[in-house]
Amino acid sequence: MDFIFMLTRDDRTVADCLDVLDTIEGLGITHIGFKDVGVDRDTLSRLHTRLRDSGATTYLEVVSTDREQALASVRTAVELGVDWLMGGTWAQEALGLLDGTRIGYLPFVGRPTGHPTRLAGDPQQIAADCRLAEAEGCAGVDLLAYRATDADPLDLVRAARAATAGRLVVAGSITGVDRIRAVAAAGADAFTIGSAAFDGSLQPHAGTLRSQLVPVLRTVDSL
Repeated sequence: MDFIFMLTRDDRTVADCLDVLDTIEGLGITHIGFKDVGVDRDTLSRLHTRLRDSGATTYLEVVSTDREQALASVRTAVELGVDWLMGGTWAQEALGLLDGTRIGYLPFVGRPTGHPTRLAGDPQQIAADCRLAEAEGCAGVDLLAYRATDADPLDLVRAARAATAGRLVVAGSITGVDRIRAVAAAGADAFTIGSAAFDGSLQPHAGTLRSQLVPVLRTVDSL
């Protein structure tokens, strides 16, 4: 299972994202993502260039639940040349904008609302959305399992896994190694952590970002 470290806190890219790359150097994190809010376009470009130069697989996750803003994020992903685009619910339009690129698209499933995003939808709807995304040509799905309002998070992960052969990423509110193990057992291919690392939730008594991330990496290695 892949660990995607999101350079984000509260659904915004952290202002010192370039400095954070220096802090985590040498930890062996090879999947890194960000969002197109929180920093200006020049910083995003510099960030992505550094990630590409380091050999990392890159991800941009759409934040907005507004159609025009979400599609603007898709265009940003194309211009930057990320490896993966996550989020958004306008799959057909997003795929049209991604046509001719190598970017894999993982739309949200269920009904994401608000900011920070919450997820409405039961396992049946999640499964139906997964099947639709696969039929439309998406590479997988982005599931905000632990932001769920209508169902047990792991029930949603299992429903999504049963409904799609594509890449299943569980994003949002992974706050400890128990949840990492749980989503792995339920069938996820990858998970994201951002805010929990930056606010110290992963290791409440540790003081550095590196100390927050090391247990995550050890857990992934043990799976």
